[in-house]
Amino acid sequence: MKFPRSRRPRRPLLVAAALAALAALAPGALAAAPTDLPAPERGLNLLVVGIDSRKGVTAEEKERFRLGGKECDCTDVMMLVHVSAENDRVDVVSLPRDSLTSFPDQHRDRRTGKLHAAHQAKINGAWAEGGPAFATEIVESMTGLPVHRYLEIDFRRFMDTVDRVDGGVPICTEKPLKDPSTGIDLQPGTKPVGGGEALQYVRSRKADGQMDFGRIQKQQKFVVNTLERLREGILDDPDRLRDFAETLRGTGATARGITAAELVRLAWRLRDLPPDRTEFATVPVRGFNPEIAGVGSTLGWDEAGAAEVFRRLREDRPLPAADEVAPSQISVATYRPAPGASLICP
Repeated sequence: MKFPRSRRPRRPLLVAAALAALAALAPGALAAAPTDLPAPERGLNLLVVGIDSRKGVTAEEKERFRLGGKECDCTDVMMLVHVSAENDRVDVVSLPRDSLTSFPDQHRDRRTGKLHAAHQAKINGAWAEGGPAFATEIVESMTGLPVHRYLEIDFRRFMDTVDRVDGGVPICTEKPLKDPSTGIDLQPGTKPVGGGEALQYVRSRKADGQMDFGRIQKQQKFVVNTLERLREGILDDPDRLRDFAETLRGTGATARGITAAELVRLAWRLRDLPPDRTEFATVPVRGFNPEIAGVGSTLGWDEAGAAEVFRRLREDRPLPAADEVAPSQISVATYRPAPGASLICP
């Protein structure tokens, strides 16, 4: 399916910020939807996770978009979003799925009901073993930051949400991208895509030689470009915008799960945020760890660099610059914060 190209105003916002128009266009929405969204003195932290789950995906979609592999039932995406207390800055830090962590003693496996002893694991296994609450607990223990709200998105919800954007969402590349695993095959330039192709794009990690770090960059670019597209059509239609928000949020109940009403409230707080006040980064990584039996290949965070990143967020300050953090042993993993405006497709 081909989508028409269109010109877009250059003003990147986060998901919640994109929903601000609902409050502006339907002033009664805030009064009609009470919210307990907190406003901490040191800023609000939202954990956004993408689940590798094919529940609700049809057989035709699995074949067409290369989704037939075994699902890991784990978090393929983890983004920690920090909104400053003054609502004048948003920082997004991605946490690689293969990051090495330790699960505490006597935690209960939600799949079997059994208690586990303390053990090493990849961060993306926390959701599989203990669900949203346990995943949130592990992120808090690794970052030292409180997680105030949680947003979870699976494959079905991702595709449905993207398909609600008229004209598709633009993806762009300066070099050809071809991934035999996901089936993505892009030539240089910009191309608008619907939900299925968008999922292929954000899942691709074999297309550019940058492994999971390239995939993280694609995910961050896709977030920014999705929000740019929301400014056309959906944002001036309260009913469609509400439908978009509800599709994104879903109906599942989770500990500290953000509600649609809270997304609107957060959007209202961020309605005047300029593009140069958003920044995207990946947590500083030292390099690969030695192979661990029962765990596999994992990534080790750069302890000093990661501590500085999360100290800045804990103090509600901007992320450190690239030259303030030591380079990674893996060149493609070197810490490089990027302004949201720099991620918008031409």
